[in-house]
Amino acid sequence: MATADERGRGIHIGSVQGAFAIGDNNTVTNNEGNGAPTTDPAQEELLRAVRALRDDLARVVETPEVTALSAELADTEGEITDTGAAGPGRLARLRTALTDAGSVVGLLASGAAVGQAVAALAGG
Repeated sequence: MATADERGRGIHIGSVQGAFAIGDNNTVTNNEGNGAPTTDPAQEELLRAVRALRDDLARVVETPEVTALSAELADTEGEITDTGAAGPGRLARLRTALTDAGSVVGLLASGAAVGQAVAALAGG
C-alpha cells in the first residue's frame, strides 16, 4: 500500500509481495516460483519416453547392456529434470547405450520412442 508521508510528499510502501515497479518505462521480472527449469517440447517428449523405457526395462532380464542403458536413462532423466535439457554429450551416450542394448530395446515400443526422440534432438 502506498501513501503520502506526513509532509504530503513521497511514497511510503508498507508490504509488497511479488514484483513491482515505480515510475515510467520500467520493466519488472519476477523470478519467484519453484525454480524448475523450463523444458522445450522435444525434451519433454524425450523425458516421457525415457521414463517409459525405464519402467519397461525393470521387467526384462538384466544383462550388462540393460544395466548400462538403465543407468544412462536415469542420468538422462536427471539431467533433463535438473537443467531442462539433455545436452549433446548425454544424447550421444544414450544413443550408444540404446545401440548396445538393441536386442532388448528393439522389442519394446518405449525403446523405439526413446530412439526417435534422441534422433530428433541429436539431428538424425
